[in-house]
Amino acid sequence: MASGYNSTFSTTSTQHRAVGDGRSYSSLDDGSVDGSWPGVASRSGRNARSESGGSATIGFRAAPSLAPSSGSGGPGSFSSELKSMKTSRSTTPRPDATFRRRGSSNVEPDDLSSTEERQAAIRNKIAKEMKIKTGTENMLEALLAKNPKHTKDQRLKVESELSSSNRKLAELHHELEEELLRAQAPSTPPRSRLSSLFQGSSMRSPSRSNVELDEDQPEDGEAEMESPTYVLAETLQALEIEGMSPDYYVERANSLVELFKRHPTLKYDLAWSVFGLRVQVMLLSDNKEVVAAGYRLTRYAIADRKSLQIIRSLHTDELVILSLVKESKASIEREQALKFVRAFLDVKDGVREISRAVVRTIVSVAEHYEDRLRNISIMTLAEILVKEPELISSAGGFATLHDALAEGTFGASESLIASFLHVLDTPQSRKHLQGGTELEAVLAPFTDSLADSVRNGRLKSSAKAISAMLKTWPGLVVLARNGGKPLQSLLESLHYPDSQARDLIMELLFDALRIKPPSWSSSFLAGRRLTTYGRVSNLRSESDAKQYRGYYDDNESKFDLTAHFSTLILATLVDAGLSKALSELIEDEEDLSLRRKATLLLTEVLKLAQHSLPKDISSKLQVLPHLLPAAIKFDVDNHDVSMATIYQIESINRTLARSIGFSNGVGRYSVDVDISASLLSSDQSKDRLSPTMDETQFRNAILETHVLNTVNYLKWKWDLIHRIVEGPLTNPKRLDEAIKGSKFMKRLMGFYRPFKYRFSMLPNTKPNQRYVRTGCALMRTLVSIPEGTKYLAENKFLRQVAECLAQVDRMSGLTSSSPLFSREQMANTLSGGYFALLGTLTGDANGLAMMERWHMLNMFYHIIELRDRDDLIQTLLGNMDYTQDSHLRVMLSKALTTGSKDIRIFATKLLRKYAVGNVPLSPQMAIGNADWVVKFLVTQLYDPDVSVCQIAVKILEEACNHRDYLEFVVKCRPSLDHLGEIGAPLLLRFLSTSVGYHYLDGLDYITQEMDDWFLGRNDAYVGLVEAALSRAYVDQPRRGSFIPEDLVDLQDIGLVPPHFYRELARTAEGCKLLEQSGHFSEFAWTIRDFSLDEEDTEVLLKTKGCLWAVGNVGSMELGAPFLEPDIVERIVKIAESAEVLTMRGTAFFVLGLISRSRHGLKVLRDFGWDSAFDQKGNSLGLCLPTDFNKLFLVDFPSHSRNRESKRIAQDKFKEATTDSDPTNEKILKLIVDMGNTVLSKRAAADLHSIKSKQPERFHQPHLFCKTLSILESHHFRLPARRFALDLFDKSVMRRIVMEDDSDSDSEATSSQEGLS
Repeated sequence: MASGYNSTFSTTSTQHRAVGDGRSYSSLDDGSVDGSWPGVASRSGRNARSESGGSATIGFRAAPSLAPSSGSGGPGSFSSELKSMKTSRSTTPRPDATFRRRGSSNVEPDDLSSTEERQAAIRNKIAKEMKIKTGTENMLEALLAKNPKHTKDQRLKVESELSSSNRKLAELHHELEEELLRAQAPSTPPRSRLSSLFQGSSMRSPSRSNVELDEDQPEDGEAEMESPTYVLAETLQALEIEGMSPDYYVERANSLVELFKRHPTLKYDLAWSVFGLRVQVMLLSDNKEVVAAGYRLTRYAIADRKSLQIIRSLHTDELVILSLVKESKASIEREQALKFVRAFLDVKDGVREISRAVVRTIVSVAEHYEDRLRNISIMTLAEILVKEPELISSAGGFATLHDALAEGTFGASESLIASFLHVLDTPQSRKHLQGGTELEAVLAPFTDSLADSVRNGRLKSSAKAISAMLKTWPGLVVLARNGGKPLQSLLESLHYPDSQARDLIMELLFDALRIKPPSWSSSFLAGRRLTTYGRVSNLRSESDAKQYRGYYDDNESKFDLTAHFSTLILATLVDAGLSKALSELIEDEEDLSLRRKATLLLTEVLKLAQHSLPKDISSKLQVLPHLLPAAIKFDVDNHDVSMATIYQIESINRTLARSIGFSNGVGRYSVDVDISASLLSSDQSKDRLSPTMDETQFRNAILETHVLNTVNYLKWKWDLIHRIVEGPLTNPKRLDEAIKGSKFMKRLMGFYRPFKYRFSMLPNTKPNQRYVRTGCALMRTLVSIPEGTKYLAENKFLRQVAECLAQVDRMSGLTSSSPLFSREQMANTLSGGYFALLGTLTGDANGLAMMERWHMLNMFYHIIELRDRDDLIQTLLGNMDYTQDSHLRVMLSKALTTGSKDIRIFATKLLRKYAVGNVPLSPQMAIGNADWVVKFLVTQLYDPDVSVCQIAVKILEEACNHRDYLEFVVKCRPSLDHLGEIGAPLLLRFLSTSVGYHYLDGLDYITQEMDDWFLGRNDAYVGLVEAALSRAYVDQPRRGSFIPEDLVDLQDIGLVPPHFYRELARTAEGCKLLEQSGHFSEFAWTIRDFSLDEEDTEVLLKTKGCLWAVGNVGSMELGAPFLEPDIVERIVKIAESAEVLTMRGTAFFVLGLISRSRHGLKVLRDFGWDSAFDQKGNSLGLCLPTDFNKLFLVDFPSHSRNRESKRIAQDKFKEATTDSDPTNEKILKLIVDMGNTVLSKRAAADLHSIKSKQPERFHQPHLFCKTLSILESHHFRLPARRFALDLFDKSVMRRIVMEDDSDSDSEATSSQEGLS
């Protein structure tokens, strides 16, 4: 449906118009958007409108459309399709010829009534014709389903009838529009009226009450109507007219919403005495669409808390309650009423203006299972819970939210649990929880053994919620408290023979421990043998692994917070019996796939425990106490299963050791940094052929490829061809034989020649990439041997590729109707693969010489200058090899500085491969490489686009992990003043060496930066760290992505950001300056003075900043001596006993930082904390207490309302339940009984009896107000609320609102008289 209001939960039925374009008033795209009226100045606009038979107030339609509405208005806007078919939009049109302003009293009552009668008659005709049309369409549909030959005549008759019906409908709609044209337009308000609408508004248009607007004077009229104050005044006066159709009011309300959207400041100048009256009238309407439009209009008029207070004075609380308790057929009104309440949450302190009565009503909607607004009501309560938990507590909302968690049927369970976790964090809000048991409700679907029809969805929803809990500190505290009993119950639920629940729990554990399953896991789970995985193409060779480790293992500056947190989760799970639960699952599970999954998880857990847990914990786990005893005894039942499991664990471990699964941190996502290598890596599914094979073997191998038997390349054995190219052909003798002794090389090179249209025309699909890989291997082999170089130079291959390049080089003079490297060919075929082949050649001096012979480099220069072929330039730049000092570097430099923004960004990211060290280089070459790469990157720091500078800074920062690169960057003396915060991380890296320290000291950077950090940046750093953690757990990286854009950012996920004091503590000079400044002692005293029950946000932020500063300094060997035992003891105390749980998390991570230094770890061991070590004996920083259950002790302060508020509430309820009239008092007592499920049925019958005998009793406003007080005081279910409020006559609410207005008016009048 094309309704304009946006709601995730909207299910309003679709109603299509037959004629007219059906767009909502608020979503007309061709209308004026600045408040002007195009019809005043444009005769053609009016003519087009009158011909179309449509109607509009702001914009005009040029022609009718039979399509349903596709435009969308603002949030909550309404289109005409929401209305019943019996009504058409009523508008305020203008005559076609001239447009004159008239007084508002020109419309006579008789004329109006007769006009309304004629409109009603036409609408009745339209309704009848619509029924005829619907029946005709149904008949046509039935005929189309039958044999066309037998029903041809009938079908023609029905189609004729349908076209006739459409024509009649069009005529009737046109007639209705003509009738509407006779209706008089609302007049322009006089100046005094207009000025009263705004208080202190400077946007006042001149009065034109007596001026006639002819077509000769369009300019002044346009200027008048462009004023938003004018449009608002006119529309508000239009809303004063009574007796119009509902569509009339809805459209004008929507036009005001559009006005507020275009002029956001307009709502600050509203005179609520006028605007509020119009809104009240709409909200008191009997038509649900008008009421909904009133709520929407009021929502867009909300500006601040003061405006909310004014709005509440209009009795909106009572009106919202009445709307929300209505039946589901009033869905539009109920939805807009709830959106109106939710708008309070967007205003600062707006939640304090939401009354308990309204929240009680939302609670009753949220607990009503069949209500379509249930989900959004639960989310509204969750949002209120975050901002004002006391309001939810007093309104009885906790039980509803707890039930939603326990049922597991609520879709957004992560958001719901996040609200509870937020409340759990501080003692002030935690007191409203009943000991935290509400959060344990998420375990119910797993621990409940009874299956039902929605169990699948319940389990998934519960798993999401538990996963969200295991990613936050308060959540882990709840699950691990009381000796880890909640986690134990989750692990024990693996005993239930429910395969889906078992699978979800294991997935949950993989996610919580941040274990990325290896690439071969799916094949392993399917039951294939692991012995074949030693040779698969995704396994990294030893040399690659050494090179990768060489650049990252020595990187001590990176500390992964997620790894530290995962280690704590692992220790908690192990303590809760994870190993035993998995071992028993493996023995019991009959599903082989699940058994293998459990084996894989157990293996990963053992591996993680070995690397990240302290020895006293991991050593007990490694002996597999639940599997080994059965494996060594042959007379037990599960001997075979235990033996098979131990064998599989050993097999998985061997495969993991060979595979790509190593990473530079425990629990981190392993990132494949060499993308081009992974794309172009050969398929090594079989062993390479030996280069020293004899002539007979070589000939047989060539014959087996079928290259000599047929020219059809599809019949060739490409895997064998690839192995021959990389093996025997690297032998000059074998290559010579392949060239001269057979047609093997001729046919193979012929396949790659562009004008043979074989390789160049192949579809660009993943399986076809093997041809590119083989081509690259062929080029590599040929240029490595003199015979091959000679053959390649004489072959037509390079000449033809050069000719194809010339086709896209506008300086060459060559043109083609369909160039090989056109945008379409590059996207759809393998023609882009030629750049990969040329890139292989550029890695060798001989290859470059051959390319220069055919002037390819010249053409590359010209291609780089193309402004409309970014795809071609990116492919060219991305495939070249820049390790050789050649023109290619000059070309890259040109692209870096003169290309478009996208090209500059792309080219800058390319430099990362050479700067970070993916290209294997000797130490001497690495220094030479630093020369040109660093110079290019430093140049990019001065790029006019800040995003390019940002990427260059990140790459340089990463490159500076290599000491030689760091010193070279310092020698370049880059100026980073113009980059501000963006360049700060790079300057911090300079501090890690004495050379950089002295360079920055000479610039007077260090003292300035130190003062900045001490005075404010330290606090800002807290937000930076928490954002890094949030990103690690919320924004998961794209797994298996080959997109270079991800790589620069992926390295920083979950890592501790650079800290000034940590970099300062890397050098002796920096430590000396730190000692002289006295900053560290200031931080230490702030931590010492911190009170464990402190809740003030400013104090918490300041202490967190000091904790991070102390931790970063303490993580460095030179900075560790600053740590005194008492300060470490205080941090341990905060980690174990702070009342604010997130403070514990911060202290825990800081202790991890401190444990990275030898001195820090030694001090921590004295206080009962220990850490795991790497192979070199260095601490990994994954520090845990020996009794880590101390971290999960939390107190829930008892909460009871103070006596005064309790007494006031009791007095209010007592007053509401008593009345001087005995019958009234009986009614009130019966309404109280409606809240009792036992007495409600009898009470409802008695109330119904009283109403039938004395209906006038339910016309009393004071009785209605007392009923609302009763409903606010206690819990009532939605049907009971609806029954109680439906007893009262609809006029009661109108009287309450209007009498209040008249009272306030009379008070104002009397006060004025008193003043006079």
